[in-house]
Amino acid sequence: MPIVVQKYGGTSVDGVERLRVVADRVVEARDAGNDVIVVVSAMGQTTDDLARMAKDIAPEPDPREMDMLLTAGERIAMALLGIAINARGCRAASYTGSQAGIITDTVHGQAKIIEIRPRRILEALEAGNVVIIAGFQGLSSAYEITTLGRGGSDLTAVAMASAVGAEVCEIYTDVGGVMTADPRIVPEARLIERIGYDDMLELAAAGAKVLQSRSVELARRSGLRLHVRSSFDDEAPGTWVQEVDDDMEDVLISGVALETDEAKVTFDGVPDTPGVAAALFKAVASVGVSVDMIVQNVSHDGATDLSFTAPIADVASLESTIGGIAQQVQARNWSVDDGVAKVSLVGAGMKSQPGVAADMFDALATEGINIEMISTSPIRISCVVRKADAERALRVVHARFGLDGAAVG
Repeated sequence: MPIVVQKYGGTSVDGVERLRVVADRVVEARDAGNDVIVVVSAMGQTTDDLARMAKDIAPEPDPREMDMLLTAGERIAMALLGIAINARGCRAASYTGSQAGIITDTVHGQAKIIEIRPRRILEALEAGNVVIIAGFQGLSSAYEITTLGRGGSDLTAVAMASAVGAEVCEIYTDVGGVMTADPRIVPEARLIERIGYDDMLELAAAGAKVLQSRSVELARRSGLRLHVRSSFDDEAPGTWVQEVDDDMEDVLISGVALETDEAKVTFDGVPDTPGVAAALFKAVASVGVSVDMIVQNVSHDGATDLSFTAPIADVASLESTIGGIAQQVQARNWSVDDGVAKVSLVGAGMKSQPGVAADMFDALATEGINIEMISTSPIRISCVVRKADAERALRVVHARFGLDGAAVG
């Protein structure tokens, strides 16, 4: 039988009634003649609640124990879903990430999958079971429990779907699919019915929360189609993430994304000499900080200012060592600004269309929104603005490019 992988996010399994709805959908897929693998996230806000309790006990909890703690949420959800499916007369078996053969590197909190050993999962399917897997987790090469980072259940689902040769990976969430913008901020946002891997990857990396960027990258490499669907509306068409068809080249802009969980770090008076930037970013990388945008100003009197953005959560861990880094690169001063946000315009069509950047900048200027940093790729333009202006910036850029019309794709 064909294998279908379904992934359910935290809101989809938040409580007994929603678990029952998921169980019904899983049994329906099984009755339709499919082998079904289900990947679940923790229920509701369980992961955030567990993390909050840990930080109430210790401001910087031990990374190993944090992984042991946070993986509990998915184990609870998978067992409850297994009970619900079995109660419907359909055999189900649940497995943790380690039992499912998900092997990772040894980095706690942001582990990368290095291998999938799906033998036990395939045997369970062959025995007639629906297989349920706890998302977000794996077993390191040092036999330690690890977690895959925020949104890691998406990555679990895509990696397992690729490993077992599934035809499609269905991602069930609390929205109807991938939208042209966050509908909570832009009510006029429209559904994107089809989107290419590259556009989806840029949107995810730019702050669109519907899919984890690492999962999109893995799907692109393996050629796995993703179907993002609503957990609450079976009639909604959802969004297909797949290779771009020729007729999709007419789509200029796919969507606009907003990232508010970033901070800007600035080093003032950095010597403008070869090797300084390398030394600075090697030091930043050594404490596990992932850098996003980088801007270096024009040199004056042999010195320059250098700014970069990074996730706020990473910057918090950087602050204890940032003074030492500044001293190492002989910077006169340093600062951290957490009052910024990033607005990004994404679309494969823009690389062959002049004037897109100018239109975006003009839309922001018309609303009196100042741009502090700019970063571009062939299919993305990102602007750093003040966090107080962020939602307004998202709305005006969305409107300027006519994304509040009919469904895209």
